[in-house]
Amino acid sequence: MSGKRESRNTDGGPQLDVRIIRTNKVFKTHKGGKTASWSILVVVGDNKGSVGLGLGKARGIPDAIRKAEEAARKAMFKVPMIGDTIPHAINAVSGTASVILRPAAPGTGVKAGGAVRLCLEAAGIHNVLAKSLGSRNAINMAYATIAAFQSLANPEDVAARREMDVNALVPWLEKARKEEEFNAAH
Repeated sequence: MSGKRESRNTDGGPQLDVRIIRTNKVFKTHKGGKTASWSILVVVGDNKGSVGLGLGKARGIPDAIRKAEEAARKAMFKVPMIGDTIPHAINAVSGTASVILRPAAPGTGVKAGGAVRLCLEAAGIHNVLAKSLGSRNAINMAYATIAAFQSLANPEDVAARREMDVNALVPWLEKARKEEEFNAAH
């Protein structure tokens, strides 16, 4: 089960996009019978480059969602972006699930499925190509996507480390920045 819902904004902070990636009903057998509980994986993002992933476990679905949302808010981080795509291609693995993310031209859209798409949309990445390899487990795919986001590097930081000019490292970056400024002004 996956879906989109608006965050319960109780602290007056920014409105966040909350998406349920996976719900899992689990049972534990006791002497007196079986006890059911829920495990829910949630991705939270502001659609402007910040994203977090959280897992919540509880006896009831609302409590599990609340716990997952809190964990995701605590785990939020900023994803490096150029315009509305990622700065470079990246490959990440979680368990046997592997995901490859590649930047795409404006107008391409999000070419991804399942948990990868939910993470990309929550982060606010609108133009990207993704390929899922190995296991199709939604939980591992979500963790692999978040690992890919954390491995992304800003072109400015890489150029500074290599003692290069940013335009020599990424020739199309200057054009993308100018388009960004133009779109922001109009």
